[in-house]
Amino acid sequence: MKINKKRRSLKEYLDQNRSLLDKMTIQIFHFNPIMVNTLVLHDENGEAIIVDPGNCATYEDERLDEYIRTHSLTVKAIINTHPHIDHIAGNAYCVERYNAPLLFHEASMPIYHKARAYAAAFGIPADNMPEPTRFLNEGDTVNFGSQSLTVLYTPGHCDGSITLHDASNKLLICGDLLFEGSVGRADLPTGDMSLLLEMVRTKILTLDDDTVIYPGHGDNTTVGNEKMYNPFLQ
Repeated sequence: MKINKKRRSLKEYLDQNRSLLDKMTIQIFHFNPIMVNTLVLHDENGEAIIVDPGNCATYEDERLDEYIRTHSLTVKAIINTHPHIDHIAGNAYCVERYNAPLLFHEASMPIYHKARAYAAAFGIPADNMPEPTRFLNEGDTVNFGSQSLTVLYTPGHCDGSITLHDASNKLLICGDLLFEGSVGRADLPTGDMSLLLEMVRTKILTLDDDTVIYPGHGDNTTVGNEKMYNPFLQ
């Protein structure tokens, strides 16, 4: 039996992965073989940030660039939630293409400097990884347009892992710290499951239940949903 599947246009795909918040839009792209969630956040003023650029192929670069050009965005910063290769593969392209600063936590540096070795294991190119423009620390703010995100230092998945919190829009961007119904791996270099769970319980689950969580892979969830249903947090 032949099954006819309707091919979605790029617009339909992007619309499905877009969140419209108070004067801010979050666009999600799924990039590279590991399907990282690359986020473009922008506000009504046209200023944007890119979080975890995982683009590692020309067609992925083009999809990202088309979105930014179509919406006339000015990229103000490129941010890595942590230094694993699937979350940083697009750093070089984005820094050069958008002439924007690269920001991440200083504790990421040892793993970041081994990016080419890790990339080879996953078949992801990682040549000419740019050095960070500045480091982010607990309590720092990232500003673009009228928006502001607060940095939380949340190691456990690996050293240098951060979470970005927007109290106004009630959202979190947490990299691979926490997923819908699961938590990040702790069996990779510098991983620590006890520390990871401590970070989740003390810095994430203390927020309002309706806070929306944007993880590094998979679907969005909420703080309340994870409190109730996540088996790792019971």
